[in-house]
Amino acid sequence: MRKIVSIIAAIALAVSCTAPAGQEISVIPRPAHLQVDEGDFTIKKSTPIFVEAGNDEIVRVAGFLNRRLRTAAGFELEIREADLSSPGKGIYFLDAGLPSESYELRVEPERIVIDYGDGAGAFYGLQTLLQLLPVEIFADRKAFGTDWRVPCCQIEDAPRFPYRGMHLDCCLHFFDMDFLKRYIDIMALHKVNRFHWHLTEDQGWRLEIKKYPLLTEKGQWRKETVIGSLKSGVYDGTPHGGYYSQDEVRELVKYAAERYVTIIPEIEMPGHALAAISCYPELSCGLEDHYETATKWGVFKQVFCPKEETFKFLEDVMDEVFELFPSKLVHIGGDECPKASWKQCEHCQKLIKQLGLKDEFELQSWFITRMEKYINSKGHEIIGWDEILQGGLAPNAKVMSWLGEEGGIKAAQQHHEVVMAPYPKYYLDYWQADPDSEPLAMDGPTTLRTMYEYEPVPAVLTPEEARYIIGVEGCVWTEYMPTPARVEYMAWPRMCAIAEAGWTTCPKDWEGFTRRLEHHLGRLDNLGVGYCDAFHNPFIEFHKDTPYDMVVTISVDAPGAEIRYTLDGSEPTASSQLYEMPFVINRQQRVTAAAFRDGKQIGQTKYKSF
Repeated sequence: MRKIVSIIAAIALAVSCTAPAGQEISVIPRPAHLQVDEGDFTIKKSTPIFVEAGNDEIVRVAGFLNRRLRTAAGFELEIREADLSSPGKGIYFLDAGLPSESYELRVEPERIVIDYGDGAGAFYGLQTLLQLLPVEIFADRKAFGTDWRVPCCQIEDAPRFPYRGMHLDCCLHFFDMDFLKRYIDIMALHKVNRFHWHLTEDQGWRLEIKKYPLLTEKGQWRKETVIGSLKSGVYDGTPHGGYYSQDEVRELVKYAAERYVTIIPEIEMPGHALAAISCYPELSCGLEDHYETATKWGVFKQVFCPKEETFKFLEDVMDEVFELFPSKLVHIGGDECPKASWKQCEHCQKLIKQLGLKDEFELQSWFITRMEKYINSKGHEIIGWDEILQGGLAPNAKVMSWLGEEGGIKAAQQHHEVVMAPYPKYYLDYWQADPDSEPLAMDGPTTLRTMYEYEPVPAVLTPEEARYIIGVEGCVWTEYMPTPARVEYMAWPRMCAIAEAGWTTCPKDWEGFTRRLEHHLGRLDNLGVGYCDAFHNPFIEFHKDTPYDMVVTISVDAPGAEIRYTLDGSEPTASSQLYEMPFVINRQQRVTAAAFRDGKQIGQTKYKSF
C-alpha cells in the first residue's frame, strides 16, 4: 500500500510556505506537522470520492463529508471504487497502514489524499479537511456564493494521548437524546474520543435497569430543586426527572461509535448513592427511617452499605451495563464517600474487624477491590476518581485525577494508568470570565488561558512514570447548568483548549492558539454553538492594596486586540486611554474597558467598581 501512496505523492507540485489569499490554516486541535503549499483544490459537484474496494467503513466515513456538502453546498459527491493505477482528480481515502487514529492529509491542485491505518484515522483526517474548508461548511443552510476551496498543504498527524475525554453530568440536570447527539458531534469535530456519561447520583438515577425498575420509576425524580447555591434554602417546588431507556442507550452508543467516540458509563459507588437508596433502603446501613432523592447539591452521608445485598444489587446493575456499553472501561465513581454511616453501622464495624482492616478508608478500598474483581471477571476494567486511592488502590484500577494533581501523580508512581481531569484546571463548571458579570457557577474563575496553558503531565514524574498518564478530560458538572444552552456556554471554547492538550504533540503557543481559535469560532457560530464570547471581552481584575486603592490589571484573549479604558464611567472609544500596564484607582473611580482592533470595538464593554 505504501507503493500506491507514493505513486500519488510523486505527482504533487513543488511546495512553498505561503497560504493562498483569503485562506487561513487554523485547525483545532493543532496538527503535529503542517506545511502550506501554493494553490488550492476546489470541491465541486463533479468531484468524485475514491475509496478502496470493499471498504464499507470508509464509505461511511466519506458520507460525513457528503452530509456537510448536502446542507451547505446543495450537492453530494459520488463515491467510487479507487483505480490507483492512474489516479485522477478527486478525493482519495487510502489505507497506508498508519498507526491507529493517525492520518496524513495532502491537498494538491488535482486531488486530496487522506492516508489512514484505521477508520478512526480516516475520520480524523476528514475532520481536518472540513476545517480547511470555508467555515460555512458547518452551516445548517445553503451557503450561496461560497467556493469550496481547500488550501494546498501537507499534514502528518497523530494523537498525543489515547484517551481524550469530555464528561457530562446528566443527573443534577437531565438532557435529552438530541442534545447528547449534538454534544458528541461537537466532541468528534475536535477529535475527542471518550464520552464519560455520569448516570447515577444523589439527585437522580438516569439509567433503566430492568431488574430494578424502581430506579427509574422513582429514583429518576426529585420533588424539587434548590434555586441558587446549595446554601440558599430556596426551592422551585417543581419535580425534576428523566431517564434513558436501554433502547436509547443502544442508539446513542451506536451513534457515538460511528463518530469514533467510546461512551464510558459511570455508576457511582459507594457514595453519591442516595437516589438508589431512596428506592431500595436495604442497600443502606439502615440508620434512618426514611430516604429521599436529594433536592440540593453537595455530599450526603447516606452511602451504600458493604453487605451482600448491596453487592448483589451492584453486580446485577453492572451486568446490564455491560450488555449496553461495549466499552471495556467503566467508571465506578468512588469520590466523596462520607464514612459517618459506616462508623455508626454495626455491620460495617464488625466487617472491619473480621477482615482485619485498619479503618473505614480501608473498608472503602476493600469495597472497590471486591467490585473490581467482579468487573474484571466480566472482561471489563474500572476507572474511578482519585479517592479510590484512599486505603489502598485496587490492583488493576485506573485513576481519574480530579483533586488537583496529587492523586494522578501517586497513581502514576504506582504504575496505574491515569486520566488527568484536575479541578479547577479542567472543570468547565467554573466561571470563565469575571464572576461579577457572569451567571452563577461553581467557583473560579478558570479562564481559557488557564486551561490552555495547563500541562497535564506533571513535571515531577520520571519519563517512565509519565507513560502512565494516558489522557485528559474536561468535566461538566451541571448544578448550575439546567439547559443545553448553558452547557454549551460553559464548555466552549474552553474545551477547545483541553482537546488540543489531548491531541497535539506541539509545544504550547498561546498566541498561535488564539489566532487559530478566533477563526475557529466562525465554525462554532455556523454550528449554532452558544459558546461564551469572553474571548473578545476585557477581563478586569482588582488586586487589594490599601483600604483606599486597588491595583487594576486588564487582559483580553483575542489576538491583535488593544484595550481602551476610562475611569469616569464613560463608554470607551478607540481614542480612550490605552491599557499598557497595571494602574491604581481610588474608591470613587469605575473602570470601564473595551477591546479594539483596527479602530473598531470587538466584544462587549465591561466595567468594574471598587
